[in-house]
Amino acid sequence: MKKISIIICDRYHTCAGGKCLRAMRNREGAFALYKNEEIEIVGYTTCGGCPGGNIEYAPAEMKKNGTDIIHLATGLVVGYPPCPHLKEFCEFIPAKYELEVVIGTHPIPQNYYLTHQKLGTWQSDIWQKRIQHVITDEEIRLSYD
Repeated sequence: MKKISIIICDRYHTCAGGKCLRAMRNREGAFALYKNEEIEIVGYTTCGGCPGGNIEYAPAEMKKNGTDIIHLATGLVVGYPPCPHLKEFCEFIPAKYELEVVIGTHPIPQNYYLTHQKLGTWQSDIWQKRIQHVITDEEIRLSYD
């Protein structure tokens, strides 16, 4: 069984995690990576607000709880502006805690997809790599609006 923790953007600190949990149950978005595996959520918190102060400490508790992988929630890429600290989070967590990091949880909702397409946010190769696990077809995106 894979044990997963989720770190969300602090601007969504009141999020109840419904889209992430639905995506986990349905193995959609980044949770499609575990299509044939059992998974369990063992941690859920915010980044602590810019510049991500909780990133320095929360993974320690998550690791004590058995976390194998930390998912940086989809909100970190769909919010505007997207998190300017993703690169640092993706470097720091594996270096400090030896934990794998995956960007994304639930599929990108269609309304965010359309906005970022108009803005050209995700057109670079770096952004294409970052959203690779949460970019889905329109039908699924619409179901997450």
